[in-house]
Amino acid sequence: MAAKSKPRNDGESGSRSPRAGAGQTKVFTRKSCFLCKDKVREVDYKNVNQLRRYVSERGKIRNRRMTGACRRHQRQIAVAIKRAREMALLPYVAEGGGPPSRSRSDQRR
Repeated sequence: MAAKSKPRNDGESGSRSPRAGAGQTKVFTRKSCFLCKDKVREVDYKNVNQLRRYVSERGKIRNRRMTGACRRHQRQIAVAIKRAREMALLPYVAEGGGPPSRSRSDQRR
């Protein structure tokens, strides 16, 4: 006969976030994939309006936690964004949003 596991009496659930403080449990609701809802099989690199929602203001590809995309579609999104950048449909970086440039006199110090 198999041994039964004992229930935990310390009031903590098994699915706790490692960053949660002592005694705090966080419940995460998983976002559903927008592309799975629309039954998209392949992400097209030419559909720039769809890809822009997966790129940040600075031009970085957003991660799955922010986009809510499933693993399969997130990989397709990343490849499509890279192809669109190569074809000059999407920029690699944001325009003028970087740190202020330094003049030559500042660099000599």
